Amino acid sequence: MGHLYALIAGSFDLIAGWLALRGWTTKIQPRYIIALAAGMLLAAAFFHVLPEADVKSNSLYVTLGFMVFYLLEKFMMIHACGEDECHTHRIGPVAVLGMAMDNVVDGAGIVVGYQVNPWLGASIAIAVVLHEIPQGITSALIMKEAGWKQSTMLWVLAAASLLYPIGALAAGAIPDGFQQKMLAFIAGDFIYIGAADLLPEAHRTFNWKVVALVIIGMVVMLLLRLLEGG
Repeated sequence: MGHLYALIAGSFDLIAGWLALRGWTTKIQPRYIIALAAGMLLAAAFFHVLPEADVKSNSLYVTLGFMVFYLLEKFMMIHACGEDECHTHRIGPVAVLGMAMDNVVDGAGIVVGYQVNPWLGASIAIAVVLHEIPQGITSALIMKEAGWKQSTMLWVLAAASLLYPIGALAAGAIPDGFQQKMLAFIAGDFIYIGAADLLPEAHRTFNWKVVALVIIGMVVMLLLRLLEGG
């Protein structure tokens, strides 16, 4: 089931990108999607992943996850954009590689989470889906602005989606004793992307709807945690 979750999560990269290329995402302000994603991603880290990661023993891996994705985002990855400046970026092979590494790690994290606790795997998958929607939209719009052919863009988005099940398959090679360390790494990843990437994009100008959506995203993940405990 964990592998299925990874496949579903990855498909949203392609779906969101395809919808963006069709012009259907223009009806929704990107920052509202980004705000909801930020709240759910942060809450997934705090309420679901960290409690299972033995933070006292694995705090180094939380820091490592944060720093690795900080460096990836600064030098390689495309970040989610909530404003018009998305159209000023350019995409190249290095940025594509950065997105690929992100997707492989997320796919592996979903499966490792599922192996530890099926609810945890589902929670990570939900948070990842919400993160992939703005990333898929942003990737498609940037490739379009850079003049890529639509067929090429769809192939890139499809390849990015397939990296989730590849990461899920790779998770089978992770020893049981390393699972908590992997979860700690994923928590660091989620905290960086949620707090340092998504939230600043959603809050470039103050909007109470953005604040509300961040809170709603966190409340949804908290409710899932309470259901898990019940």
